[in-house]
Amino acid sequence: QVQLAESGGGLVQPGGSLRLSCEASGFTFSSYAMKWYRQAPGKERELVAVFTSRGYRTTYGNSVKGRFTISRDNAKNMLYLQMNNLKPEDTAVYYCNANGPVGVYDKDYWGQGTQVTVSS
Repeated sequence: QVQLAESGGGLVQPGGSLRLSCEASGFTFSSYAMKWYRQAPGKERELVAVFTSRGYRTTYGNSVKGRFTISRDNAKNMLYLQMNNLKPEDTAVYYCNANGPVGVYDKDYWGQGTQVTVSS
């Protein structure tokens, strides 16, 4: 059974930091591109960051470049998102996504999301 379980969300003041985690199980983690998305109330889901399975490349949405860092630990089946210098506009539900397997990319798995609220 495929599972993606996010954790680490919460309430933080502007300028603060949070680290999100996503624990994966039920599929070959190392063969999947892993992504973080977010969705704010009344807005469409937005791609935040990607960590590919081939070449281990990372890409970021323009709104988070220089502030967020995506990383993965294939030995532990874990995905992370380090978020620094948080802004109120970063407030959203953050979702972990797995897309793969490499070369086929016909499967898409989602976690249940974790709330991040940036407010003073």
